[in-house]
Amino acid sequence: MMNKVFNAAEKHQSQIPALQLLVALGFTPLSQAEALRLRGGRLKNVVLDDILIEQSMRLNRFTHRGREYPFDLQDAHEALRRLKPTPDRLKGLRVTNQEIYDTLVLGTTITKSIDGDSKSHSFRYIDWETPENNVFHVTAEFAVERTASRQTRRCDIVAFVNGIPFVVIENKRPTEHLKKADSQLIGYQREDGIPQLFHFAQLLMTMNRVEARYATVGAKAKFWHGWREEDDAEDALSVMARALPATAAPAPEQMAELASEDEAERLLAAANQPLSIAEAQAIYTGRLADARDHFLALREEGERAVTAQDRTLYALCRPSRLLDLVRRFTVFDGGVRKVARHQQFFGIRRAIETISQHDTRGARKGGVIWHTQGSGKSLTMVMLGRALALESGIENPRIIIVTDRDDLDRQIKGTFKSCDLEPVRATTGAHLLELVRDKTPLITTIINKFDTAMKQNQPPDDDPNVFVLVDESHRTQTGRYGGHSQFAAKMRRLLPRACYLGFTGTPLLKKEKNTLQTFGRLIHRYGIDEAVADESVVPLLYEGRLVEQQVSGQVIDRWFDKISVGLSEDQRRDLKRKFSRMDALNKTEQAIRAKAFDISEHYRQHWQGTGFKAQLVAPSKAAAVRFKAVLDEIGHVSSAIVISPPDDNEGHEEVDQDARDLVRDFWAKMMAQYKTEEAYNREIVEAFKGSGDPEILIVVSKLLTGFDAPRNTVLYVCKSLKEHNLLQAIARVNRLFEEGDTEKRFGFVIDYEGLLGELDSALTTYNAFEGYEAADLTGTVHDVREEIRKLPQRHDQLWDLFKPVRNKRDMEQFERHLADEARRQDFYARLSAFSRCLHIALSSDKLLDVFDQNKVDALKRDWQQFSELKRSVQIRYQETVDIREFEPKIQKLLDDHVVAMPAETIIDVVNINDPDALKAVVEESGVSNASKADRISSATRRAITENMDEDPTFYKRFSELLEETIRAYREQRLSEREYLQSVVKLASQIARKERGHHVPERLKGNEDGQAFFGILDGQLQTQDEATVAGDEAAVISLDIIEIIKSHLIVDLWSNEVAQNDLRNAIDDYFFDVIRDQKGVDLPVEVLDDLEQKIMNLARARFNA
Repeated sequence: MMNKVFNAAEKHQSQIPALQLLVALGFTPLSQAEALRLRGGRLKNVVLDDILIEQSMRLNRFTHRGREYPFDLQDAHEALRRLKPTPDRLKGLRVTNQEIYDTLVLGTTITKSIDGDSKSHSFRYIDWETPENNVFHVTAEFAVERTASRQTRRCDIVAFVNGIPFVVIENKRPTEHLKKADSQLIGYQREDGIPQLFHFAQLLMTMNRVEARYATVGAKAKFWHGWREEDDAEDALSVMARALPATAAPAPEQMAELASEDEAERLLAAANQPLSIAEAQAIYTGRLADARDHFLALREEGERAVTAQDRTLYALCRPSRLLDLVRRFTVFDGGVRKVARHQQFFGIRRAIETISQHDTRGARKGGVIWHTQGSGKSLTMVMLGRALALESGIENPRIIIVTDRDDLDRQIKGTFKSCDLEPVRATTGAHLLELVRDKTPLITTIINKFDTAMKQNQPPDDDPNVFVLVDESHRTQTGRYGGHSQFAAKMRRLLPRACYLGFTGTPLLKKEKNTLQTFGRLIHRYGIDEAVADESVVPLLYEGRLVEQQVSGQVIDRWFDKISVGLSEDQRRDLKRKFSRMDALNKTEQAIRAKAFDISEHYRQHWQGTGFKAQLVAPSKAAAVRFKAVLDEIGHVSSAIVISPPDDNEGHEEVDQDARDLVRDFWAKMMAQYKTEEAYNREIVEAFKGSGDPEILIVVSKLLTGFDAPRNTVLYVCKSLKEHNLLQAIARVNRLFEEGDTEKRFGFVIDYEGLLGELDSALTTYNAFEGYEAADLTGTVHDVREEIRKLPQRHDQLWDLFKPVRNKRDMEQFERHLADEARRQDFYARLSAFSRCLHIALSSDKLLDVFDQNKVDALKRDWQQFSELKRSVQIRYQETVDIREFEPKIQKLLDDHVVAMPAETIIDVVNINDPDALKAVVEESGVSNASKADRISSATRRAITENMDEDPTFYKRFSELLEETIRAYREQRLSEREYLQSVVKLASQIARKERGHHVPERLKGNEDGQAFFGILDGQLQTQDEATVAGDEAAVISLDIIEIIKSHLIVDLWSNEVAQNDLRNAIDDYFFDVIRDQKGVDLPVEVLDDLEQKIMNLARARFNA
């Protein structure tokens, strides 16, 4: 009876379903052999040359004096040569990838001469406007030769457009985390990997059936994201309304539902579309050949369900969507390639739909896009500008991008290169007017330049194809009591029919929603809660700290003890001496000093040395200078200040002469050191973004908006902020950050002003947020106590893993329980989650609000013991240590009594080929026999795995013996002593290559011969059913080796033609000698399997 159970292997769960769906979407499958043939038989080449040449000749024609001519083969070869980077043109992965992208999007020019008249004509590689004019192919197991090596790397799936590799996919089993697949594709891009494939790749994807992620070339791990398709009710409305009479049209809600259902049906049909015979032959080859029967049986059983992997592939790889993503939704930001996230894609698409509508004056409709801060709002703005420039339905679009800061203005330049537009930056208000008058296609300007330009008289420009993109526009465009602001009114007098598109990173206040119609509708929303759920930003944890109450009266000693944890007695005395100066200060200075002490010691204890940094928001410039002076006096953390120049008009801020003098003196020192304000800002900000000093950046209002420093993790708020200003400030710490072993999980807001009190009621009940709708603030900040309350759950989850352990005081039983690798990985994950939660709890004043001291001490003790257990099992089972799991500062938080964990643990791997090394493990004192045996068995298993390909029969036999020995011990059929003796014996036998059975005399001393003998002995039968074994099999082994040696050439294993010659020679030997001369029966399936084993073994043992 046929096995009706599913198969959990990678190719069954992810790889082949992905191939089948891509075929249904219009990709023609190619076998590995056919793909290699189209690459000219060269594993270093990643382009299907023949297809690209054929397609480029079909896509391109030129016109001369009204007559159309085709390009010739030589032109197509020249275009191919220009597309492919030669070694002298390589400029590193990112630059080369960008240059190829620009060439693909813009095309090239070919000079043609007719009747002595030479002209350059456009030549395209891709027809971006009409996707169906291109050809799409897909192949599996795409082998590419590594740089300066004969070794290859295999990509699970590569999809091509006109023969150019556009999409690279890595598949995994559903039980494997996609971060592993992400890192695999990231590793392939390295210089010693297969970078030539990624010079051309436009989209990278990883998937495991239950999840799929995507990124682009050069993206770090933190920028791999999932895709969420949005049901587009308006699309449904417009499409279906055209198809139905007005009286029959359903309501918009029904239309959206119908459109969504229709899309789901199309996807289900695509996922279950049967393969043609030719398609099946192309897919089920090589490593995938044995899966054919499974998928035939699967189809016979009925439809398969649509998976998350299917939905993402369908969303991103439909030919029209794929080309659109690459052309209109890919930008290069400072040389870093970025592709749109789902909210950017749909936000821009809705914007394009909006501007295609006109009002009664003939002006295009505009509106506002609200994408929460940190989710790529600035990039959305740039992408929309590009999309408008490339929109075929707009004749001669002119785009004016108005920003409120210089760095974004500079960032935009260069982003438009690939759409053949050169942005011009307005240097003054007069220059801006001049650019508008000259109808410059793309202008970038700072908002204040627009403001000064309005003071000059200028005749109106009533072009409806002018698009003004304004950052934080609802505040610059809306007046205080509704209607247009003065700035907006002047802009509209200059450009009365322009289309205004605004962007905001914070929710709209209620009063702004009421006046939004003066600007346009809300085009698209991407709220804080959505961004956190998508892992586009990190969640924010809030803690209120009111130190002024703590540093008065009887609580001062307790507070001082808390902030001086971990200091030596001398350091504590010094800190106390500095703090005692408090009494001599006025109330304002006392408050600053108290907060500075608390901030200094909070950062020192919990964040110093982690790679994360902090920002301190001071109430005034003078306060900023005073904060730094106290931090410098304490001397435990480094800090720097970024403020704007002193201004005599700022009297409302610096009310006394001493304060003004303090700021002027500070500014004079900065100018003496940095020479210019621009250099001062740039150098301090760049240093803060890096890993060195300063650790804390002190600001007042500058750098509270539009400032991205991803390692910025803690915000100390010492200034009264509300509404937009508060939201913009806290968003400084919500950016993703990952560097080496450091990964940011949360941003922390430490509030010294009581802005949100105890955060024990709805955000809109606080004065700071009273102007907002409650729904718009969902997920903005979370009380740190919410995370602290998760500690018992994380603690219980850790202990739950050890329920089967009978004696909880016996560490040996814990270690044996973790012998299974999957269980060990589960333990590490649970311990990591507990560690992170404990770190947050111990760094907060609120911990003792939630748990009493006894409970806290118990949690700390358990963390220490489980951490020791982790180290012990990593040594026992011969693992390398991932030090990321230990939070960098948790040791300090657990007081000086905790056993210090080493920064790095080096696992001494046992060399089973060294008898002395085995003897040393056996004789090790203080370690149980079972622990010694586990260590040796883990090292033996590793040796078997590493050498399996070189002698599969020998190592497979010992692998089975080892697993049986381990199983016998786990089932208590062997004592600890017998277990140790058995694994030592097995390790020694492997080291001495004891085969344990008779080796024919002619093969003694011949390792190659014995390895081939292992796969041939007893595998064949004569026509009268006598087994071919022993000496007969030995002769065949030696003959096969001679055939292999006679075909050995340099680069054999990267030369498909040479490998085919070798296969043919082995074929001839089996048929001419083994079958015809020796009368051996050779069923096709037996011969195919044997030949594959011979080729694999030859590759392992004769790596020419």
